[in-house]
Amino acid sequence: MAAAQASLAKAFKALHKPGSPIILANVYDAATARSVAALPSSRAVATSSFAVAAVAGSSDDDLTKELNFKAAETISSSIKEFGKPLSVDFQDGYGEQLEDALTELIKTGAVGINLEDFNREEDRFYTPDEAAARVQRAVKTAHALGIPDFVVNARSDVLVHGGELSEVISRGKKYLTAGATTVFVWGASRGVSRGEVKELVEAFDGRLNVLMKPSNGLTAKELSDLGVARISIGISLYLAALAKFKEEAEKVLQV
Repeated sequence: MAAAQASLAKAFKALHKPGSPIILANVYDAATARSVAALPSSRAVATSSFAVAAVAGSSDDDLTKELNFKAAETISSSIKEFGKPLSVDFQDGYGEQLEDALTELIKTGAVGINLEDFNREEDRFYTPDEAAARVQRAVKTAHALGIPDFVVNARSDVLVHGGELSEVISRGKKYLTAGATTVFVWGASRGVSRGEVKELVEAFDGRLNVLMKPSNGLTAKELSDLGVARISIGISLYLAALAKFKEEAEKVLQV
């Protein structure tokens, strides 16, 4: 198991190529995970904690470690036959439980995580050094478990909270030095502009993850041409599926 998981991690890490990015269609349960994993064009599977929480009847902020990891375990089991890497939205790393929580998560089969730099419990940012140390702790934990190529996608929420791009760059460089594979600069509703993406790509040597907005943002080709290494879509598929479900339900219920 450890050797196979280590091999998947190595393959997943190698897919993070600036200018030829890994594209992730984020999933949230066994059905969506299998749908994505079965696609020949899919190279890996990644979860969205917001969507995982929603289908569990919770909110992203209230999603417990237990619910998140149960979903990860179910998803991992459901896609095993496809032999594709699984990355899990690890949220903020669960405070001082980080090592124990990551050990538990890795046992589900995950070979990568998103790790945020905003401490939800204390409603504050980890300092740049604290956040970088947490990246390093995650990498060391995975290494000790026999997965030296475990992928940490270090997410920075600075822009969402009104911070400056210069702080994102300063933080991101620390995260990469600490062992992160990529830095995920989250823009939420504000997004991340073309100019910002260009500046971030240059600052991080392309080791950048951005969220693609299918309806009104930069396309996958545009982001690839700009030199990013990873593209994800967050809750877009969840929202699209929910909208379609509602539309079809309304048709059924019409008298």
